[in-house]
Amino acid sequence: MRTNLVIGLFCHFLMGCVAQKANDQDYYENLSALRPVVTVPIDTPYEETKHVRETDANITPTKTVNAKVDAVLDSIDRYNLVRKFVDGYTIQIYSGQNREEAMDSKKKMSLELPDMTANLQYQQPKFRVTVGRYYTKLEAHEDLVRLRTSFAAAILVPEKIQIK
Repeated sequence: MRTNLVIGLFCHFLMGCVAQKANDQDYYENLSALRPVVTVPIDTPYEETKHVRETDANITPTKTVNAKVDAVLDSIDRYNLVRKFVDGYTIQIYSGQNREEAMDSKKKMSLELPDMTANLQYQQPKFRVTVGRYYTKLEAHEDLVRLRTSFAAAILVPEKIQIK
């Protein structure tokens, strides 16, 4: 009984693997009956459009929103003056509880990539070594790729960036 099932499954498998017959004819289907019909308006002469444009220029607007827009822009400006931090990103090359490893990571960073500065932070109970301040992920991506050659565990982390 079991062998019949195995043989049946094997035959079914072989039949499914048989190559399909090749068709030498190209596929063609006429879909022109299904296309929507579009009517094109008759073009107006250039002189008429020029006249319309000149008269439109002389019209003065009656309902403007300039005062409302100015009020919104002023409130945004006041908010930005008070704002001390913005959302951004930094690259973290080490995070752990061992201070010696954090110091070694910072030292390795300064030796291998002297153009970048590493920051060592202690946020209880972890030491973090971070590099750079970026406003977008796209800005940080190039440096992240460079850092991953030396630090495989380098990751991009969101962080608040202080505005100077």
